[in-house]
Amino acid sequence: MEELDLKELFTIFWNRRLEIVLITLITIAIGVVYSYFFIVPEYKASTTLVLVQSSATVEQSGQGITQTDLTINSKLVSTYSEIMKSKAVLSQVVDSLDIEGLTEESIRKNISVQAVKDTEVIEITVKNLDPNNAAQIANKIAEVFSEKVVEIYNISNIYVLDRAEPNEVPSNINHMKDIVIFAFIGIVISVGFVLVLNMLDTTIKTEQDVESSTGLLVLSSIPNYEVENKIKKGGRR
Repeated sequence: MEELDLKELFTIFWNRRLEIVLITLITIAIGVVYSYFFIVPEYKASTTLVLVQSSATVEQSGQGITQTDLTINSKLVSTYSEIMKSKAVLSQVVDSLDIEGLTEESIRKNISVQAVKDTEVIEITVKNLDPNNAAQIANKIAEVFSEKVVEIYNISNIYVLDRAEPNEVPSNINHMKDIVIFAFIGIVISVGFVLVLNMLDTTIKTEQDVESSTGLLVLSSIPNYEVENKIKKGGRR
């Protein structure tokens, strides 16, 4: 394909501007329909736990939280994260909540346990198709997990900092972002479409086309003669 300079490209796109606008608008319309009617909304709810010194340790030592306690708690964070996702915890959560279709595997796939860096804070985030269910599951996991820690380690060092609240805003839907993405896709498709049409178009339209096709120099050209206008003018004389 012959290389095109910026002026030629601008001319090509300008002459095909209606196609570019039409394709872009159609793509945006598809994006709007997809974003508003085809994306299934998902909701997230988070509860925050903090690891503290156990009450038994405080009574024995008579001291507050020490650096040793912080170090131990920091190492326990990763262990606690796995306990939250264990069958022992999730099976009890499923049995405790009357939520249709809730299974251990569905919770495990939609739970995120993250430790806040350089802290003893753990954030439990649950994703669900219902905002109320997401909050219930997150809070129940925190409750059952705290009981399991006492049962396993015989210590009570889990404190619920923030309980999960239902969030009515879907976590996976951003209409404006989707529309912008589809608009960009539409522009790319329309530009590509115009360039392909130009590449397949072998008709000769300008003097430059004649010279590039034949390799001959154009000595003269016949200007566009508007016959209809001339006839009208001749008739009025």
